[in-house]
Amino acid sequence: MSAATAEQAGRRVEEVLDRLAESGDAAACSAAEEVVRVLMEFYGSGIARVVELLGRPAARPPADPMGPLLADALVASLLNLHGLHPEDAPTRIDRALSALPQPVENAGFDPATGVLRLRATASAGCGCSGTRESARQAAVDALACFAPEVTGVELESGGPREPALLQIGTRPSLAGADGRSSAAS
Repeated sequence: MSAATAEQAGRRVEEVLDRLAESGDAAACSAAEEVVRVLMEFYGSGIARVVELLGRPAARPPADPMGPLLADALVASLLNLHGLHPEDAPTRIDRALSALPQPVENAGFDPATGVLRLRATASAGCGCSGTRESARQAAVDALACFAPEVTGVELESGGPREPALLQIGTRPSLAGADGRSSAAS
């Protein structure tokens, strides 16, 4: 596939939209125009982000000039979408996991099924299922941009146990029935 110029691509899009308009299917025509708008916004945002990241003055040049681009979710998703991301899947998975608010450990990725197993590496709150699900969902969201080949995430129960919920109540009275302290009896 050869690279098209902006003019050639624009012409092709217009031709396709014109053919749809000629078909008389207003809903299909409207949907196609919406797809074009969404894609233009997506790619425009990605290009703007690249320009922003490359234009930031740095106190010192980064060791890897691509580092800021590869660490950005929008840019990474565009690179992955087109098979241009220079990092391999394990590296991209580790990059996504390192940015999570709750620490997790990669317990294994099966490329055949797309399932990534994770293990919590530190206490993540009260131990309730909502906390575990929020950790799993945060991983799913991060991996969607950085490692789209991960199609499922399972959070194992390994790692440190969550602390038991501490029940706080009133201290039993030390006073006896006669009102005197039992220690004084």
